[in-house]
Amino acid sequence: PARRAKGRRAAKRDKDDDGSEDVSVVQPNKVAIFTNEYPPNIYGGAGVHVEYLSQALARIIPVEVRCFGTQDVNEGNLRVKGYLGWDEVKLNTDPRFTGALDALSRDLLMAKDNFDADIVHAHTWYTQLAGFWAKRLWGVPLVVSIHSLEPLRPWKVEQLGNAYHLSSWMERTGIEQADAVIAVSKETRNDVLAHFNVPPERVHVIHNGIDLNEYQPTPNTDAIRRYGIDPDRPYVLFVGRITRQKGIIHLVNAIPELDPELQVVLLAGAPDTPEIGREMQERVAAVSASRDGVFWIPEMLPRPDVIQFYSHASVFVCPSVYEPFGIINLEAMACETAVVASAVGGIPEVVVDGETGVLVPLSLKPGTFEPVDPAEFSSDLAAAVNRVTSDPDLQARMGRAGRRRVEERFSWDAIARQTLDLYGTLLEASGRS
Repeated sequence: PARRAKGRRAAKRDKDDDGSEDVSVVQPNKVAIFTNEYPPNIYGGAGVHVEYLSQALARIIPVEVRCFGTQDVNEGNLRVKGYLGWDEVKLNTDPRFTGALDALSRDLLMAKDNFDADIVHAHTWYTQLAGFWAKRLWGVPLVVSIHSLEPLRPWKVEQLGNAYHLSSWMERTGIEQADAVIAVSKETRNDVLAHFNVPPERVHVIHNGIDLNEYQPTPNTDAIRRYGIDPDRPYVLFVGRITRQKGIIHLVNAIPELDPELQVVLLAGAPDTPEIGREMQERVAAVSASRDGVFWIPEMLPRPDVIQFYSHASVFVCPSVYEPFGIINLEAMACETAVVASAVGGIPEVVVDGETGVLVPLSLKPGTFEPVDPAEFSSDLAAAVNRVTSDPDLQARMGRAGRRRVEERFSWDAIARQTLDLYGTLLEASGRS
């Protein structure tokens, strides 16, 4: 492959206590980010992460995003190009296989395209194989970010059938061949080391971030009223996909034990499978028959509308059974909303129990992500919600503390700087500085 420009030295930024400046770090001339999700195709936390990280990086260096879709954007330092898969992979096969096969075909297209970046940075199993191929074809260091892990999502067999083994292989190849692995939490780093053959020194923790200007309390309520919800009456909020991972069925099962004065708002769409979609319909119908004020909004709402829902909720609930980080908790906290969340994965690194919210203990059956006692977990969720919503002063204190925490620890500019520093260490190690 053709030689690309070497990374450049970044401007010196900070001063030590004695007044001397820090040693400058190597900075790439350009980075390529490979991802499945990118606006307007966002359906999960990984897509939100890539959107904001790429924009924050582009304020400093040129960034090229290669993603699944038809995107074609040129805005200053940011170039976005979408890729469509090979239709042949969807013909004459089990429909469950098409997701992984489609990703495989798009990965090849992403990797083979002419490449002039110094670093390739791949997100999720969908593009980690593309990152590996680009590393080999173009001779650049590979970084992969871990937003979730296939070995910890066995329920995906329901979604992908035996193609789950293909997605797992794609993920394993990318992770184990990466020059650096970014885990979004300490717990996720532990999971990587437990399930993959990766030297510990290659696995780094860089948290997700939040756009503090965009995610902040708003007085607007037009979107809330549009769906028949009374913003002057307290409500519980869920935001997320309908998937086993997000634990939404456990929350729906908790509704009969919630204070009857509470409205329940479920911004829940994109079911992983028809089966869980039907289960969701049945459970919501059952609880709605015994109480009013249950609102299920199945479509993906514009971000300003979601911020309204966060801002006026009495409590936000994250009942996940598996959550490497939980960016939705950051979004709620940035909008000064108290959080009730399961104490799993990276969530305790975000939500401080008793300060920004309440963490609900969750015991899982060995080797699974099924609660040992699903009814007890639902009851514990309901008790935590009732505790917070019954005390307006507690809600307000937790909301203010949550906003302070995201301001201090989770800005995207800080995340981008940490990521750039990691790129620099790889360029130095590879002799490209």
